[in-house]
Amino acid sequence: MKDPSTGRRLGLPSLGPRGEGWLALQVIAFGAVVGAGLAGPRWGASATPWRELAAGAAGLLGAALAVAAGVELGDQLTPFPRPVKDGQLRDRGAYALARHPIYGGVLLLGLAFALATSPLALGPVAAGAALLELKRRVEEAFLLRQHPSYEQYRRRVRWRLLPFLW
Repeated sequence: MKDPSTGRRLGLPSLGPRGEGWLALQVIAFGAVVGAGLAGPRWGASATPWRELAAGAAGLLGAALAVAAGVELGDQLTPFPRPVKDGQLRDRGAYALARHPIYGGVLLLGLAFALATSPLALGPVAAGAALLELKRRVEEAFLLRQHPSYEQYRRRVRWRLLPFLW
């Protein structure tokens, strides 16, 4: 798959006409987060209030970011990297802060779950973050093909997944 703005090969497969394989990998990765969180050892008692506070904050921010972005997309919301046909480019609300805020919200929710359950879940969260970064690259190649103005949007909105962080 090529990045239409640069012509460079991404080196990443689309994994299906809509990118179904990327969704399958994402489900597996976050299933691993849940499995590790439920089956792994519990966190120790040290710094419990701070960890619980961080888990709550990450969960609230992640849910708010994902829900706000989903509402902004409306009927264009799809779990696949290929955008819906004839969809409009969204650049308001959460999309004015990050190009893929739902991915960022999902990562924050995974982190919140790991902080609330088991340190073992942090590994799959990190793997999920790497997977979402790759899925983002594939999605942006699709978006560049479908929306000529996406390159301008990509330059204007610096943050990829999490506003002010990533």
